[in-house]
Amino acid sequence: MMQQLQPTRMHWARAVPSDFGGQAPAPRSGHTAVAIGGSKVVVFGGFADKRFLADIAVYDVENRLWYTPECSGSGPDGQPGPSPRAFHVAVVIDCNMFIFGGRSGGKRLGDFWMLDTDIWQWSEMTGFGDLPSPREFAAASAIGNRKIVMYGGWDGKKWLSDVYVMDTMSLEWTELAVTGSAPPPRCGHSATMIEKRLLIFGGRGGTGPIMGDLWALKGITEEDNETPGWTQLKLPGQSPSARCGHSVTSGGPYLLLFGGHGTGGWLSRYDVYYNECVILDRVSVQWKRLPTSNEPPPPRAYHSMTCIGPRFLLFGGFDGKNTFGDLWWLVPEGILVSHQRIFFSWRFVVALLEI
Repeated sequence: MMQQLQPTRMHWARAVPSDFGGQAPAPRSGHTAVAIGGSKVVVFGGFADKRFLADIAVYDVENRLWYTPECSGSGPDGQPGPSPRAFHVAVVIDCNMFIFGGRSGGKRLGDFWMLDTDIWQWSEMTGFGDLPSPREFAAASAIGNRKIVMYGGWDGKKWLSDVYVMDTMSLEWTELAVTGSAPPPRCGHSATMIEKRLLIFGGRGGTGPIMGDLWALKGITEEDNETPGWTQLKLPGQSPSARCGHSVTSGGPYLLLFGGHGTGGWLSRYDVYYNECVILDRVSVQWKRLPTSNEPPPPRAYHSMTCIGPRFLLFGGFDGKNTFGDLWWLVPEGILVSHQRIFFSWRFVVALLEI
């Protein structure tokens, strides 16, 4: 019988100027931040001061340095890449960051872009097949090292429950025909691939309050010969409260859930924002509260949380009143945040959800 792993006790530390060189990105929410090859984190877009953003900020992990790359490409209005936006999706395949959709002003976007981070070149991609409709607040994840799966969102008129798979080699989009019961349409949820399953948690839809349900979608990988179908999961443990605008980040045998907002409607004055850390243990397949020390960051939603080795880097977000530009480390206790290089790897444990 496999020995159950216990959550590592973690330590919050607000980043200080000496942790980084260069100029950290400006405050924002609704941006994306993705880790590429363990060597860099790429922050793109977002919303701040009533403006939608299209800038790129890169964190060089080895040299602990923020910088702004000079990107090439042919985009709208003479800029090299996508138009300003927030609440889009970003997924990494190899060294390439793929961007889809989002919102700019009152317009929902349906364009599709790739940034080659080896040469810092943007390319607008021409998709084929069943193209997704424009949307914001969707969620997406990589399937292996070639495909992207995207679920849900908001198109300005209705909440969506469609599932699309995109092959990054052929650029072909396919809308999956999913059998059986399905999650209620939603936006502001999270989507994470765990082995052969896509896990969807939380979000907000048009049929009721903010949600705290967990669903798994099977039949979306090439090795999986099953018919695509949803299953609602009822896992043991201390399940997280209903929320949207949260982050779910994979870190070894755990999925780390942080932040978000819930109760009382869409960004209303009654919203409750969260700064708790909850993990889904992939070994024991149950929810747990992650033990943390030190004062946590202020509650927020629409932030980013990126895994860098054993550490997590939190950036930005919004609490209904303030847009954040702070950076926080969440690290295992006993590991220093700065002034040393860290050679550490999570113990990756394969745990297939039998559903």
